[in-house]
Amino acid sequence: MPVKLLLAGMAGLMLATPRRKSEGPAAMIAAHADHLALKAAPINPDWIIRGTPLARMGEHSTSTDEASSTAVWDCTAGEFRWFFGWDETVVIQEGEVHVTDADGGERLLRAGDIAYFRGGTWATWRVDHYVRKVAFLRKPFPGPLATLYRLRNALRQGKFSAL
Repeated sequence: MPVKLLLAGMAGLMLATPRRKSEGPAAMIAAHADHLALKAAPINPDWIIRGTPLARMGEHSTSTDEASSTAVWDCTAGEFRWFFGWDETVVIQEGEVHVTDADGGERLLRAGDIAYFRGGTWATWRVDHYVRKVAFLRKPFPGPLATLYRLRNALRQGKFSAL
């Protein structure tokens, strides 16, 4: 029975039609990143390696299914480990950050750079002065649902035309 419910839910997702303007929340949310109210967003003290980094975050928007959101985040000098619970794409707006991934790969991200961090991974961030980013977060699908979604994409692309 749970498999049937999962399949029914997936079918509903695949067949869903876009909402009309009159349904649900606004079709567009716009704001200048400099005008979002940033609130304290303390870094877990157990993650801090060096310094006293102070982080703030301003929420911009959240999707109606709450599976994705957009925010502005900034941080003062310090070094810390960070756990990405969701998939996250960042665009550095100001300053820079030295990022070391779990495999030891290092990258300096500066204003204008874009980076993607897979959910469920760790990275070390070293901020020498200050950094501000726009973050686009997406909650990963649970394993079985992700598999069905990939299958649906393969079918749409004609990769399994003889099923």
